Amino acid sequence: MDAWVVARPGPIATHPLERARLPIPVPGPGELLVRVEACAVCRTDLHLAEGDLAPRRPRTVPGHEVVGRVAALGPGTAGPPAGTRVGVAWLRSTCGHCRYCLGGAENLCPASTYTGWDADGGYAEHVTVPADFAYLLPDEGSAETLAPLLCAGIIGYRALLRADLPPGGRLGIYGFGASAHLTAQIAVAQGAAVHVMTRSEQARELAMALGARSAGGAWDTPPEPLDAAILFAPVGELVPVALAALDRGGTLAVAGIHLTDVPVLNYERHLFQERTLRSVTANTRADGRAFLDLAALHRPRVATTPYPFDAADRALADLAADRVEGAAVLLL
Repeated sequence: MDAWVVARPGPIATHPLERARLPIPVPGPGELLVRVEACAVCRTDLHLAEGDLAPRRPRTVPGHEVVGRVAALGPGTAGPPAGTRVGVAWLRSTCGHCRYCLGGAENLCPASTYTGWDADGGYAEHVTVPADFAYLLPDEGSAETLAPLLCAGIIGYRALLRADLPPGGRLGIYGFGASAHLTAQIAVAQGAAVHVMTRSEQARELAMALGARSAGGAWDTPPEPLDAAILFAPVGELVPVALAALDRGGTLAVAGIHLTDVPVLNYERHLFQERTLRSVTANTRADGRAFLDLAALHRPRVATTPYPFDAADRALADLAADRVEGAAVLLL
């Protein structure tokens, strides 16, 4: 099958992604073989390609926002029949018996594995996934608009939960890419006043079109104090900026898997009056199912920039240069 692999992690200008011919993977016990229809391009893929996220195996196939059809079931697998449309997301497996898994926090399982990092992902014509970690998807709807829901949507939803936004509250969003534009729509649908801070004029226009109350520059102060904020941009220098914008008792959730260094915080300005700083680590399958249910209910507009499969390296380069509106999606 045709695939893309991270051959030599490094700056995107050095072309770390390489086209390859690989054997079609064989699904093991409990696994599904999925024929890929589309795979959205995530900033985590960029971090892996550039080496910000250390590779866990050589020549990994990235990609973890996969929409496809079940092509085969592994031995003894009780799963959806061939032809069923499924989604393959970031969280690939957990141990199922540690205190985190048993306590409803499987995203913190020390033995967790991830699609496109620990195992080959969706920048390929086929991918395998444990049946218990695949999401059933509707037959209707394009694969292009479904794919971003599987990470951008799910992780954004997890970040929204972690931000503790009160009903009808004021939410600040820093950075406005694939995940943020979906999260903003869910928050607006739930009655929040959303204020977006991002360096891209194009993204600011999109934010306003999607219902944001205001949209300013990444370093701007929002027009009113925030009850909650989410940092999607992987820029540690924005952490004190977002904390300073919070009202008393507000919470900042940092959504990314990678963040540049955070500057020294001033306790009185950034943390006093019970402001809270939180990280976000992956998601649980319950998060994924809850978000997909919300997406089916509210039907957010999914802004995409499609790329042919042959242009995966260009999609990553465009993402690195902020030339993508919404989510980049590889179409097979």
